Amino acid sequence: MQTVSLTNGVQVPILGFGVFQIPQEETAQAVKAAIQAGYRHIDTAQSYLNEREVGQGITESGIDRQELFVTTKIWVHNVSYDGVMKSFQESLERLGLDYVDLLLIHQPYNDVYGAWRAMEELQESGKIRAIGISNFTVDRAVDLAEFNKIAPQVNQIEINPFQQQSDSIKTLQDEGIAVEAWAPFAEGKNGIFKNPVLKSIGDKYQKSIAQVIIRRLVEQDVIVLAKSVKPERMAENIDVFDFQLSNEDKAQIAKLELGASQFFSHADPSMVKWMANRKVEGI
Repeated sequence: MQTVSLTNGVQVPILGFGVFQIPQEETAQAVKAAIQAGYRHIDTAQSYLNEREVGQGITESGIDRQELFVTTKIWVHNVSYDGVMKSFQESLERLGLDYVDLLLIHQPYNDVYGAWRAMEELQESGKIRAIGISNFTVDRAVDLAEFNKIAPQVNQIEINPFQQQSDSIKTLQDEGIAVEAWAPFAEGKNGIFKNPVLKSIGDKYQKSIAQVIIRRLVEQDVIVLAKSVKPERMAENIDVFDFQLSNEDKAQIAKLELGASQFFSHADPSMVKWMANRKVEGI
């Protein structure tokens, strides 16, 4: 598996298995199946409410813990110094792990600076190998880097053919911040799995549309988080290292850019208020 090197030398498998919206009762089996398919990078979050099941799947897989890269994220209401310290320990207990490989601030709200200080301390203590952020704009990411001891090592953002974020990817990488892509398939929006441009490119290499999307991100050194509960799709999504896109392919994909989130804007005041008032039971 190809990896991306973080600024502290930690190696991240470039393909990760995301568990967002996988029902609790299906999560353990999905994680176990993903590991059997070859994934070694598992991405969860406090707000997904399936950390316990992720840990169960890891245990049932029989794979040595050190072979896995496990990520979780701090939810909005826990984004403070004390909130991180308390909720991270609870996440560890739910996961059944002694440490996580990557901890992210899930959304750019609440006491981000207090939370970051706690994460720096946890990283120094060895309970977290790398720390980062999710859904932060480039300026917020650089701001956090400039005014703290440790700069974010990862920023996980929405990237898909309709929201390609090419400038943000380049700037973050130039700043030494690795980029992770959530929703690379835009959750099927805009008929992505029937898109004629992506299908034509896939046909040329005898690859699926999903594989073309993943390959484009891999070639940009972007860590890709894909989700499926079907073992055959898991295997397909990881089988992207035996072909290379041409410059013409990349130019065609670039034309699919719509320049806006396929979900919501993190700069929308109503969304900030919604998250501030969203109580997630169990975390």
